[in-house]
Amino acid sequence: MRHLDLNPLYRSTVGFDRLFSLLDGLGGPEGNTPSYPPYNIERLSDNSYRITMAVAGFSDEDISIESKENTLLIKGDKKTETEENENDSFIYRGIASRAFERRFQLAEHVEVSGASLENGLLHVELVREIPEAMKPRKIAINAPAQKVIEQTKA
Repeated sequence: MRHLDLNPLYRSTVGFDRLFSLLDGLGGPEGNTPSYPPYNIERLSDNSYRITMAVAGFSDEDISIESKENTLLIKGDKKTETEENENDSFIYRGIASRAFERRFQLAEHVEVSGASLENGLLHVELVREIPEAMKPRKIAINAPAQKVIEQTKA
């Protein structure tokens, strides 16, 4: 794997420490990242996104979604059934129902606008709402006032 040297960027930028630490963490071994449950991240438009997570076997009571500061935390914890019911009803259990916890780092001003669970897929809708004070605005350039010299008739 290639090594990316970010030292020149550290010297010439201020306030991007968290971003650079995330980039440094990407170079680590792939075995450390959890792979359950699988998920997709989609860009729906310039300011809206969707995280779709495959959570077959989980109901909406089993899943909790929490947004705090710039972190989105999605937890799933399946309520355990009694041992006798499991032995009677299942011959083979192939659908994973183990507990999971997924964290997503959100950019500034990205908020969760809603979530839905349908057909075993959890959809979390995200929207970036930039405050009016931080939006770019066009500044008009005013021409300097020209002095008009009045002519007097002689």
